[in-house]
Amino acid sequence: MISKMAQLEALLYVVGDNGIDSSNLCELLQIGKPALRELSKNLREKLQKNPDSGLQIQHLNDIYKLTTRPEASKVIENFFQKDLTKSLSQSALEILSIIAYRQPITRVEIDDIRGVNSSGALQTLMWRGLVKINGKKDAPGHPNLYVTSEYFLQYFGYHSLADLPLIEDFEDDSINSEGEIDLFAAKGQADKNIAKTQKGAK
Repeated sequence: MISKMAQLEALLYVVGDNGIDSSNLCELLQIGKPALRELSKNLREKLQKNPDSGLQIQHLNDIYKLTTRPEASKVIENFFQKDLTKSLSQSALEILSIIAYRQPITRVEIDDIRGVNSSGALQTLMWRGLVKINGKKDAPGHPNLYVTSEYFLQYFGYHSLADLPLIEDFEDDSINSEGEIDLFAAKGQADKNIAKTQKGAK
């Protein structure tokens, strides 16, 4: 059986950028709030003292979350800048389509629609500037609300969200072999536009 500290670290990793409130953590870990505070303090100190760890714990408004350390920001920024010329994954496109048509929307609501955790791909979309946080939902935990960015319009060649194709307008060739609608058929052209933009900036 792993330790309570390891369980806390695992939970914070799984919940992603939305974090998790102390009441839920206490229930899951079967400990009281004083014990949780002590546990999170010990984990925070452990991560801070470990030069081989790029993670940290943040505690904001009763929400605990696991994030990357500020010292790692440069290498992470370089990674996502390098990744800009790559095509978006199918999961990222799926999340992006959900946000585009259902915004503003929380990560939990995206997860409910997809049936899987979306934190990793959502973070990639954030780093690539296609999605941004626009306030918090008036609900327990006050989760972040995600919307598409202005760069999203540029990436896909739209002038406004009104240019997004209507769902009922999709033809059979916009549906893939799994029966899912390809909401961003212009993705290939978008990738070419990004590559051209980057080339022109050099």
